[in-house]
Amino acid sequence: MKTLGLIGGMSWESTALYYRGLNEGVRDRLGGLNSAELLMWSFNFEEIEALQAAESWDEATERMVEVAHRLKNAGADGLVICTNTMHKMAADITEAVQIPLIHIADATANALAKAQCSRPLLLATRYTMEQDFYKGRLADNHGLEAVVPGKSGRHTVQQIIYEELCQGIVEAHSKAMMLEIVEDCRNENIDSIIFGCTEIGMLVAQSDFDVPAIDSTAAHINAALDFALS
Repeated sequence: MKTLGLIGGMSWESTALYYRGLNEGVRDRLGGLNSAELLMWSFNFEEIEALQAAESWDEATERMVEVAHRLKNAGADGLVICTNTMHKMAADITEAVQIPLIHIADATANALAKAQCSRPLLLATRYTMEQDFYKGRLADNHGLEAVVPGKSGRHTVQQIIYEELCQGIVEAHSKAMMLEIVEDCRNENIDSIIFGCTEIGMLVAQSDFDVPAIDSTAAHINAALDFALS
């Protein structure tokens, strides 16, 4: 089994899902008392969120690269960034540490391909929805045309993620707003939905939709398991 280095804490709510999912996945695949071999660095998300809000991406990249080096030096065979947004610096991290990084957009794209979908609605932080590092990878590497909500919808999704889900708050009225945002995007001819923030699966699920809904967290965990057990 390969050792995975988890870059987490962004937020810890979803990092906990990774820890549980990876261990349950190894147990399910190998049986018995088997569990995942993991190293983890958990950021103080208050500090990372401040860098995001200030668009201090260079400083954020420096911190992510530093942690990646620490995990590599501690014995990690591959890296898992436990958040969609901070894949913005995935290429910088891979170049710096020279060990495999399991990319969440690739894992999500592979799940969409299995569902035979090509035009997903991307629900995520505004950084992921508005910048090109995620949508561009889906398009360039996988031929997927991701759609995002309008400005008001993006603002609402961002608010729900940072003011509620990242703080462990799950509200029924926020779920209703999220479902309304999806309904508003139906005229964009979407054929699927990406839960493109690792916390969104805390609020909505496949059962809430009549098109395939890909939880990026679950897809990423599965890809990480494939790597670790290959």
